[in-house]
Amino acid sequence: MKRNIDLSEISDGKLYTAEDLVRADCHDCQGCSACCHGMGNSIILDPMDIWRLSRGTGMNFDGLVNGGYVELGIVDGMILPNIRMSEDTETCGFLDQNGRCSIHGYRPGICRLFPLGRYYEKEGFRYFLQVHECRNKNRSKVRIRKWLGIPNIKEYESYIRMWHDFLLQCENGLAHLDDRNARILRIYVLRVFFQTPYEGEEKEFYHEFKARLNETKEKLQLES
Repeated sequence: MKRNIDLSEISDGKLYTAEDLVRADCHDCQGCSACCHGMGNSIILDPMDIWRLSRGTGMNFDGLVNGGYVELGIVDGMILPNIRMSEDTETCGFLDQNGRCSIHGYRPGICRLFPLGRYYEKEGFRYFLQVHECRNKNRSKVRIRKWLGIPNIKEYESYIRMWHDFLLQCENGLAHLDDRNARILRIYVLRVFFQTPYEGEEKEFYHEFKARLNETKEKLQLES
């Protein structure tokens, strides 16, 4: 999801790499789950998020959607899944009865990132700290790589950049398509990258994602 923002208004004015220390550690939230409430459809999921959730919950993509945990929406022209908030309480459906995250070990990338954001540049991206988002004011410094808790951080960052760039290419391509072909593109991307299960461990996921991406770009005649 693209955001047109002034970083000086929402951040500490600095950009970070995964090896930098940043004041984001909220000490296991100390019982707070404010960031799991009232998020609307903003917790957009990428293919690896669905892979993690499927492995962790035992539900495939359709099971996550039909179970009411994930819903589909239009983001920058494309059909993408997001975490669904409950209609009555506006809370994440993965919160347990104590208000704690029941999927913490395999939570989505945006949840891992919070209260950080990504600032995309010509080559890759860097992180920034959102200073107004987390209610906990007594945060400690933590290395971003540790905060994210993602193995093979360099490969993960490369994957995130590839997915981001691919969605941008799709968005640009939609401008030249009629309604019928735009719908075909949206459904094709949804089926290839989300509905079709990924097999194997993390290493195999990256390999399979890249294979699907290259095949899709070839079929859609997008630049690699």
